Amino acid sequence: MQRGRSAIALLITLMFVIVITVAIGYGLKQVNDATKIVKQEQSLYQKNIIVEDILNILNNSSDLQAAMSNSESFSLLLSQASFIPFEYGDVTILMKIKSARAKFNPAMLSNATSVQLRKFLVNYNINSQYVDILLDNVRGIKVDNSYNTSIFDEHPYLFRDYIASAKHLEIINAYYAKEYNDNALSNVDFNQLFYYTDDTNISIDLNYATTEVWEFMLGCSHERAEVLNANGGFYTELKDLNLNDDEKKILKTSFKTSFFQPIVQIELEITLNGEYSKMSFEYDIQKKKGSNFAYEI
Repeated sequence: MQRGRSAIALLITLMFVIVITVAIGYGLKQVNDATKIVKQEQSLYQKNIIVEDILNILNNSSDLQAAMSNSESFSLLLSQASFIPFEYGDVTILMKIKSARAKFNPAMLSNATSVQLRKFLVNYNINSQYVDILLDNVRGIKVDNSYNTSIFDEHPYLFRDYIASAKHLEIINAYYAKEYNDNALSNVDFNQLFYYTDDTNISIDLNYATTEVWEFMLGCSHERAEVLNANGGFYTELKDLNLNDDEKKILKTSFKTSFFQPIVQIELEITLNGEYSKMSFEYDIQKKKGSNFAYEI
């Protein structure tokens, strides 16, 4: 009998220990989760302060204001200040500065630009219906469900007012690859072709248009597009580009272009407390205003 009672007492004690252990383990998990949240919030707060500091530096930069004078000054600034490394405290930052008007915003796809994009894609053996997928993703929610493709059957909650980010485009590209059993999209550097923003009233600065954008706009060879890109920085009018009549007509009627847009894309690579992250935003030098902020952790 005594042994039986001892066994029962031991079992009860064991169960009690197990319950306490589980409770402590759960408690520690909650503490760890809370600690992670606090660290994340603290990290985000610190990064916001960094962005505010960068904006303050930009607002008070005489070099930036000097770049407002003409396209040559702006080009000189971008060539000399394309990479700026600096650090303070336990923070290391690499700041990259480039034109924010070098690429095409897919949210601005029209009938005319869609034609040009289809021609561009065919050169890389990409099905022209890829453009239909893009159009579905930039023309908002349709009550009658009259989309060109079935992408929203597979991704019903996918944002569809504009292409919000490179991650967003990755989802679209993965759908295309699966739907058409085609990996040809890998032949195009979309990071050099598209600029992601909800602003549909922007123009392409022809002095900084990327090789991919030139090839898309004019339907020209990649080699000719490289030459147009390499000679950028000193264009002041259309005749400086040495285009034929058809190419001039395409630029005038299909695309919004300019020769001097002093708006820069700021990219920050930040190492803070051993953690690496990226942030970006565009900065209007004339208005001294930042916008289109994006965080990548």
